[in-house]
Amino acid sequence: MATLQDLITRRFEDVRIFEDGGISTVEFLEASEGKVRTKYKSDPEAFDTLQKIIAAEAVTKVRTATQGLLWLKRGLEMTAMGLKRNLLDKSEALSDSFTEAYNKTLMQFHNFIVKKMFGVAMLACPNRETFYEKIGGNNDKVHEGLLAWVEALQNILNQLNIFYASGSYDKGL
Repeated sequence: MATLQDLITRRFEDVRIFEDGGISTVEFLEASEGKVRTKYKSDPEAFDTLQKIIAAEAVTKVRTATQGLLWLKRGLEMTAMGLKRNLLDKSEALSDSFTEAYNKTLMQFHNFIVKKMFGVAMLACPNRETFYEKIGGNNDKVHEGLLAWVEALQNILNQLNIFYASGSYDKGL
């Protein structure tokens, strides 16, 4: 049976972070999807890092890619935190790991209704055994591969967080 890692064409472990902290736009887009792709395609040479896209939009009133990347970043932070927490604590229910990750990441940006909807969605969360079996098996090989993916993703997110904070690029979004 193919694992989740076998199906992913570009892994976050393969996304280059340059010496200046710039994140390869092409490689990031291959590892994820979103509004950023449209901005990148408008001028691939000028927007070879995600940070260059954000900086270019900062001087305009239209910050579609910056906002799209911000929300993608936030969602990926929740995913990374929830998965890592669950991988490191084999006794914790998947829904508990993701609820705790939601509380620490996305909850602050959501209104009462969305918060309640998240709680309801967690009622449909599979148990950890079913989840890991569906993505390749509940074994050390799959867990190690997922942990490597999560840690690489977290490294990218850390770079984005530093950059967003350095220019207050998330203000007003």
